[in-house]
Order: sequence, then C-alpha cells, then structure tokens
Amino acid sequence: TVCLRHVREEEVFESFLKNDVTHFCGAPVVLNTLMNADASLHTNLKAGIKVMTAGAAPPAAVIRGMEELGFDVVQVYGLTETYGPMVVSAWRDEWNELSLDEKSVLKARQGISSVLAGAMMVAHPETLEPVPWDGETQGEVFMRGNIVMKGYLKNPAATSAAFAGGWFHSGDIAVCYPDGYIQIKDRSKDVIISGGENISSIEIEDVLFRHPKILEAAVVAKSDEKWGEHPCAFVTMQPGETLTAKEVIDFCRDNLAKFKLPKTVVFGPLEKTSTGKVQKYRLREMAERV
Repeated sequence: TVCLRHVREEEVFESFLKNDVTHFCGAPVVLNTLMNADASLHTNLKAGIKVMTAGAAPPAAVIRGMEELGFDVVQVYGLTETYGPMVVSAWRDEWNELSLDEKSVLKARQGISSVLAGAMMVAHPETLEPVPWDGETQGEVFMRGNIVMKGYLKNPAATSAAFAGGWFHSGDIAVCYPDGYIQIKDRSKDVIISGGENISSIEIEDVLFRHPKILEAAVVAKSDEKWGEHPCAFVTMQPGETLTAKEVIDFCRDNLAKFKLPKTVVFGPLEKTSTGKVQKYRLREMAERV
C-alpha cells in the first residue's frame, strides 16, 4: 500500500512507475488533475491500472480522459452512513465493443447495489413509491441492509428522520435506467429551482467539463428576482487559455435546454476541502456577492 500526504501529479505518476501500482483510489477531482497533468508525466504508464473513484459524481469527460490514458475506471457510490460503497458501476461484457464515448457515459452512472449492500431503490421522497425505470423520472435514493448504520450517536431525532418509512434517506436525487443502474442527478440541497423547473447542477457541470479550454467547473444556484434562482457557473481555465462568459454560455446552449443555461459565469480557482471536494456552500455564498 502506498499513501501520499498530498495530491501532487508528479509524485503520483512517479509512484505508479516506482511501485508498479495496479490499483488506486481517487475522487473525480484527483482524476481530473492527473488527466490534465503535463504530457511528459503520461509516458511509460502501464496500461490497465484500475481506478476506483467516489466522493462526487464524475463527469463522463473525466472518465473518458482517464480511459484514454490506459486506466480502467470503476465508480462506486455510498455515504458515511452506508459504510462507503453501497453501489458499484459494474461493467458488463456486452458493452466491450461500444465506443469510448459510449463507455464513458455508462461508467458515469453510479450503478447497481454491491454484493454486500442489501437493498437500494429510487423512490418518491415522501411516499417512498419507486419511480419508473425509465432513466428520466427523478426520485431520492433509499437504502437499507446490514451495512447501513443503526443511527446517529445520541441523536434520536435525526435518526428517526433519516429512517422515516423504514429506509435510510440519502438526500441524493437520481434516476433509474431500464437495466437497473442508477445515476445521481444532484444532492437535494444542490438542485437549482428556476421558474418552477428543477435543474441538475451535475448535468451542467458535465457539459462544461467537455470544453477543451476548461480545467474544472462547478455550478450552484444564485438568487434571481424573476425566476427565483438561476445557474451560476464557476470555471477554472486550462493554463494559458481564456474564455468569455458569453463563450461559456454559448457552448452550454449547444448542449442544454435554454432554461438550464448558466446566466452567471465566474472565472477562477474552485474552493475545495483538503481531500479535493468542491465546497459548494462557499460557492453559493460567493454567487450571491457577484
């Protein structure tokens, strides 16, 4: 086992070669850092290193970039309350002949229950009625089984609310596809409600990550006098690249419905935790000030 104190691309790639690494774990932001590292670091990499990614919904563009470098990416999903990976994006042999773009889209889905998981469903957050497996109808992810926590320490009120109806409420909004694989659309607290329409911040971020000049992106809600809220995009550019807000919005216009377009674009580095997670609550505060 190799442990690094900091995520530094030079040290990570050096460790891959020096220690003959076969498997590693990293949040999507770590994969994005490695994918966008100097091309000289990508040389002499052994193909087939297996990557387990979790902690946030990875954009398909990031998965594709890692696969192009020869990595084999597997996504898992869970929470602290579910002993980590409750769901795994299990690969199926019948997908082997698909294009890299198609494979990346499939791997961007969170997946199906792991063998240890117990039960998982996507259902209406109040009635707990399962949603249709149509890949479109949204609901909350619910879980139960022997790797789900018993409750919150000395907090019976929070425990009761979390297990209302006999299922653990994840707070994640998802869809379920006909093959039983789920895909997270947003945290319930991150959904943007604009003019009565629910907008997934993850969907907009996935589009932004496809732009070749954009290194990182995050989308949050910003107050809007007319619509209630609108999407505000925070964008970090690739080194030496520039874009205008109009160019970012026009790129989104080619890939999203009009009501989902970001109306505000802020350029600069994203605020993150020590583990690389984007601090969306801080971005929401910043969005209200611009």
